[in-house]
Order: sequence, then structure tokens, then C-alpha cells
Amino acid sequence: MRIIVTIYNQFLWKLKNLLSRYNVGSQIEIQNLSFSYGTNAVLKNINFSIEKNQIVTIIGPNGGGKTTLLRLIAGLLVPDSGKILINGKPPKYNSGHIGYVPQHSHFDSKYPITVFEVVLSGLIKPIGFYSKEDKLKTEKMIEYVGLESVKTKSFHSLSGGQSQRMLIARALVSDADILLLDEPTSNIDSNNEKSLLNFLKNISNKMTVLIVTHDTGFVSSITERVFCINKEIVEHPIDSNFSDIISSSYSVPTKIVRHNTIIPPHEQKGSGIHYD
Repeated sequence: MRIIVTIYNQFLWKLKNLLSRYNVGSQIEIQNLSFSYGTNAVLKNINFSIEKNQIVTIIGPNGGGKTTLLRLIAGLLVPDSGKILINGKPPKYNSGHIGYVPQHSHFDSKYPITVFEVVLSGLIKPIGFYSKEDKLKTEKMIEYVGLESVKTKSFHSLSGGQSQRMLIARALVSDADILLLDEPTSNIDSNNEKSLLNFLKNISNKMTVLIVTHDTGFVSSITERVFCINKEIVEHPIDSNFSDIISSSYSVPTKIVRHNTIIPPHEQKGSGIHYD
């Protein structure tokens, strides 16, 4: 009996040390992360943590490292230095937990593949054989994103909003609990954008969502945290003056303009960026 207790205590000690090492209190933990393309430093000493079921928006200028950060979290790139921990482990041990939707997804428009087949392809199989369970899971995911009425249609017949939902379904069908989105509203109209925002808000109680965007409407409507990245990272509180956030991120004067606001003539001049 004493031997069993000793073995059990040793197990608890090792488990405690392992959990401490990987800091599993946060779902995503970035520690002293740096990355370069050759001699071009893209990210420098990045540190942050994200808890489960948070929506985080990442903004910043082109070339500031936003997309690179997503690709690092997804495990598609390896950092020069620092750590990336997903659920307490490096990304390579969490591939099934991470769904990544890049800004540009390339499918041959001449290839006769359906929405169902695109989503099914998110379940990586070494020999391309899909079980009944895989197909049932795909059916449920297509229904989850609201595309059951078009599941047998060719993917290139979809609208921009439908295509985005299809790609999200493909990213999530492997039971991912982290969703990485790179410019998700870049090719959709305002109605589909609102629908997408509502969808992301609804799924955030089940998963963590990171959104890279130039569309600052994300910040005011659904996000819980805002990260500004231009090689280095700064987190801004949501209740701060958002014009100041944008100005500091893009290094130019800015003015946030609501859709229903008329700018007085004396304020219309200048070189600042205006966001509708």
C-alpha cells in the first residue's frame, strides 16, 4: 500500500511540474516570441496570453506581422525564439484544436467540388478514406454554419459570405476549439458581414476566436480585446478612444466615422484615414 501511495505522490509531483512548465491556465500563451524572414525582423519579443472563449481582434499596418502571428500560432511557421503554447503544448501537438482560415484560399474554380466535399476535406486522412462518422460530422458542421441548403452545390457558385462560412466549417470540422481568421470580411458585402459577425459572436461561447482585420467595426461590435501589432505588440482597453488606437497602430492621424454621421465641411480636409 505504501508503495502505491509513493508512486501516486510521484505522479502528482511530475504532473504539477509539467503543468507549471506549460502554464496551462491560458489556452494560448505567447512568451518572448520573435520571428524574421531572413534578415527582416517581423515580430519582436511578443508576449500575451488568451483565455478560453475570448474574441480577440488583431489590427496593425501591412507588414506589421499580423498574418505571420496567426501562422505561427497555427504551427505553419516556427519562431526564431520564444515559446508558443496551445492548451499547454506547442502547436505541433494541437493541430486538431486549431482551425485556420487564411485571407486567400485557393481552389481551382474548374474543379467540380461541392461545398460538402470542401468541408469534408478539413478532416485530414492519410489515404483519403472517410468513414460514415466523418461524413455525419461534416453534415452537422455544414448545418451549424447554416449552409445545408447549398451543400451539394459547387463551391464557386457561392456568395462571398457563404464561401467564408464554408471555409470556417472546413476549419472547425476537426473539432477545433480555436479559430484563426485572417481578414474574414475582405470579400463580403455589409449584409453578409453582419451575418458573419453574429455567427462569430454565437460560437465564441464554445471556442476562442482570433481575428486579423482592417475592418475596425469588429472592435466595436464583438471583440473583447484589441491587440495592435507593428513588429511589437500593444493591447488597448476597449473603452479607450479608438481613434487614438488606430492612429498609434498605423502611425497616421485618423478619424472614426459612423455610417449615419455627416462630417462638417471644416473637418473633411486632411490626410488622415477615415473608417466608415
